[in-house]
Amino acid sequence: MPSDAKKREAQRKKEARNKKIAQISSSKKAMANGSSSSATVNGNANEPTREMTEEEKLCAKLEEEARISAEARSCTGSLAVHPRSRDVKIANFSITFFGSELLQDTMLELNCGRRYGLIGLNGCGKSSLLAVLGNREVPIPEHIDIFHLTREIPASSKTALQCVMEVDEERIKLEKLAEELAMSEDDDAQEQLLDIYERLDDMAADQAEAKAARILHGLGFDKSMQQKQAKDFSGGWRMRIALARALFVKPHLLLLDEPTNHLDLDACVWLEEELKTYKRILVLISHSQDFLNGVCTNIIHMTKKRLKYYTGNYEAFVRTHMELLENQMKQYNWEQDQIAHMKNYIARFGHGSAKLARQAQSKEKTLAKMVAQGLTEKVSDDKTLNFYFPSCGKIPPPVIMVQNVSFRYSDATPWIYKNLEFGIDLDTRLALVGPNGAGKSTLLKLLYGDLVPTSGMIRKNSHLRIARYHQHLHELLDLDASPLEYMMRAFPDVKEKEEMRKIIGRYGLTGRQQVCPIRQLSDGQRCRVVFAWLAWQVPHLLLLDEPTNHLDMETIDALADAINDFDGGMVLVSHDFRLINQVAEEIWVCENETVTKWNGNILDYKDHLKSKITNDNAQKKK
Repeated sequence: MPSDAKKREAQRKKEARNKKIAQISSSKKAMANGSSSSATVNGNANEPTREMTEEEKLCAKLEEEARISAEARSCTGSLAVHPRSRDVKIANFSITFFGSELLQDTMLELNCGRRYGLIGLNGCGKSSLLAVLGNREVPIPEHIDIFHLTREIPASSKTALQCVMEVDEERIKLEKLAEELAMSEDDDAQEQLLDIYERLDDMAADQAEAKAARILHGLGFDKSMQQKQAKDFSGGWRMRIALARALFVKPHLLLLDEPTNHLDLDACVWLEEELKTYKRILVLISHSQDFLNGVCTNIIHMTKKRLKYYTGNYEAFVRTHMELLENQMKQYNWEQDQIAHMKNYIARFGHGSAKLARQAQSKEKTLAKMVAQGLTEKVSDDKTLNFYFPSCGKIPPPVIMVQNVSFRYSDATPWIYKNLEFGIDLDTRLALVGPNGAGKSTLLKLLYGDLVPTSGMIRKNSHLRIARYHQHLHELLDLDASPLEYMMRAFPDVKEKEEMRKIIGRYGLTGRQQVCPIRQLSDGQRCRVVFAWLAWQVPHLLLLDEPTNHLDMETIDALADAINDFDGGMVLVSHDFRLINQVAEEIWVCENETVTKWNGNILDYKDHLKSKITNDNAQKKK
């Protein structure tokens, strides 16, 4: 018999459930009316037709590419968990993309309350895996709602704050699900019901605006920016709004593909603090080891068409993975020694005396049994890369002189920089850091020549060659051309295809990857094409604006080694603390209309940002 305490607890839950159902029923009609009026306001029927902007054309191109990718993708798998479970488990999971197998009969297992880091080499299929889950291309129960962050929100006339608060559709869906679950006495259903009630409380109208404003502030939106219309933001900022929506809704299954790509260091640190307390299921692709260490409770390694699971953050994965490889190597060597010994014995004594022949037959059976049971696979490390920037030769200093430079975009906008004075030479190795809108990318554009100073002068050596990498370069590639065709067109002086194949191969593109259409490559592989193109311009100065976006960790390490071996200069903007620590000799902080040298390394700067976030949160609680 249940105790009195258990009876009282069950009665309390039942009363709370009935009360919540009554609240939902009474508000449902008003919410439906609000939803329909919102749909009318947001309709495009009366909008006049106009010519698409360049950004809209690029968005349309990306949408078309996503459609083609979805059509080229096929997958199989079966649900291997109770339909009411809060976990996701898919057995015999396979994915094929443009005829190539990415996963083959593996197990996908995601448990509620865990935060997974999905890692693997560029092109192994990490983004395809998230797309399969986000599009429900495998059986995932309907009660598990999914938010897959794929692209920025549309350029509408709604404010950033309104875009985040627009969760009526999600709220209605949750309320309907709560009604269904309330009819069930199943323990799993009741646990799920309490979770939904908690989420509905989080979405309460009286708290919604403050919560949305807090999330936007953490991602770099001040109060005035929160009231700006979405159409007035760049694609990168609209991607932040999309991320804010995901954090606001708190779905049961949150899928984030490189969420830090459009964030600066301040926002990265804030997002890390925000995600490390995520209570449901988070699957995260990131190239940042710091970020994975701070957020993840588990690592999924996508390798050799399988999913392998590890407990702990990225550092724990590296330790465990190295131990497993070491043990595998020992086992492989022992087996090969045994096989060699038995084969030698069989060859020598198989036709000898009866006694020796029997022993040889016994060893032959032992050998056959070992083979039948499966031999240990030889350890083969993931492909190593060797990025390379050709020697640029010497040119006399100063390479670039910035003299009393001030800049703003128009007379109506505030100054971004005032009276800058500094020089850059071939031995320069610096990283620019600072808050949103401080002008880090703007400074790179000024140095490159895409922007002209409002006042002052930037003097450059007449022989100077500059290569500027920015995060949208890979989107401008000819998707129908192969990497080999693209590079042969860009560098007609290279006459032989085999020579160009060797050049491209240095950047991790080999075999079929060199001759297939670029659209069939992953974002990380496309970025490698861009790096090959930039490097073969033989620059004296590298201006790198978020170069790690879409790259895997092995590629980032190869890039860092290439930068350190490069005999020219480098100015870097990156949210990757590890890369900055590997290549930057100086840290410059962009803020308050100027740049100042940071007295310390990048890890000191990260600690400074964390303490600032802690202090801000403490102030808000007072």
